[in-house]
Amino acid sequence: MSGEQIRNDASEATEIDGEWPLRRLLTEVVGSGPKTADDMSYEQAREAFDRVLVGDPDDATLGAFLLANRWKESTPEELAGFVDAMRERSVVSAAPDADPVDCGGNYDGKRKTAVLGVASGLVAAAAGTPVVAHSGPSLPAKHGATYGDVLGELGVPTDLDPAASAAMTDEVGFGFYAQSRFNPLVHDLRETRESVGVRTSVNTVETLANPADASVHFGSFYHLSYAERIAGTVRESRELPAERVVMAQGIEGYDDVRPGTTRVAEWEASSGTEGGRIEDGEVETADFGADFEREELRVDDLPADSARVTEEVLTGERDGAFADAVALNAGFRIYAGGDAESVGEGVERARDALTDGSAAERLDALRAFEQ
Repeated sequence: MSGEQIRNDASEATEIDGEWPLRRLLTEVVGSGPKTADDMSYEQAREAFDRVLVGDPDDATLGAFLLANRWKESTPEELAGFVDAMRERSVVSAAPDADPVDCGGNYDGKRKTAVLGVASGLVAAAAGTPVVAHSGPSLPAKHGATYGDVLGELGVPTDLDPAASAAMTDEVGFGFYAQSRFNPLVHDLRETRESVGVRTSVNTVETLANPADASVHFGSFYHLSYAERIAGTVRESRELPAERVVMAQGIEGYDDVRPGTTRVAEWEASSGTEGGRIEDGEVETADFGADFEREELRVDDLPADSARVTEEVLTGERDGAFADAVALNAGFRIYAGGDAESVGEGVERARDALTDGSAAERLDALRAFEQ
């Protein structure tokens, strides 16, 4: 049934029965610096994030722990432990009838170029590939515009409980999950994360929360090593249902695909590879009719201008770089969802959805959605 909640509500704070309080992990494992620190086991990492989520450590110890893991660089096993603690203790998931592509764009958002994920998700939906996105108010380090900001500018309700988000996904083909409603204990870490002021492992694991229990995750990376780490995290996780990861080089670290020569990474659970190894290659976006420069996507007022771009591209009032970028990103989502044999085919289907008016219909349906 659409909107069926399949996980319990987030756990209330409680004591953790374990052997590894954060202060001990700092002094004995991760806190000796990037060259001499040891990695945590999956079990240690899971216990550590359990403690974080129930408020076990004091703020100073928590900040030191987050920074130590940033300096050391978290392994897939550690990230999987963090993700699984989050999924078990905090995430309230609600699966739609559809199996959407999960888009967990970095929650710190974008500051220079338009946020294209709402437009791209609606175009993909019009082409038959359902998409979900999730975010909260923007975070360090960028404090940029996010999915939720653009939806708010479009007049779309965003303060939805997970069941309503699932219903939106089935009704519209595009759904939004608000972190404060589906991942409240991680949301409550915002004050400490603001005081730390830089990206930490939490920035990574929250993008993998997967509140719709989707089998496909679509994301972005600066360097291929990050894509390998995400694939490895999904593989090592005991709680994530994702069976496929598709990632591309993004703009500003967000899940908007970089134009030009762009590297793409894919991982399939069924491939039998060990350690989260991925298949990777390059595409030329100009081959798909997306021959534009990143600078052409710059806007001044990120939320308002991104919303205007979304509306104008979907209604056919704007062409050029923005329309090409939306088609490109929708094509990647269609491909990730398994509804196209190649990114190029996905882009063709996206352009058809823009031309025949079905993408504009999805925008109307999104605005008309009621809880």
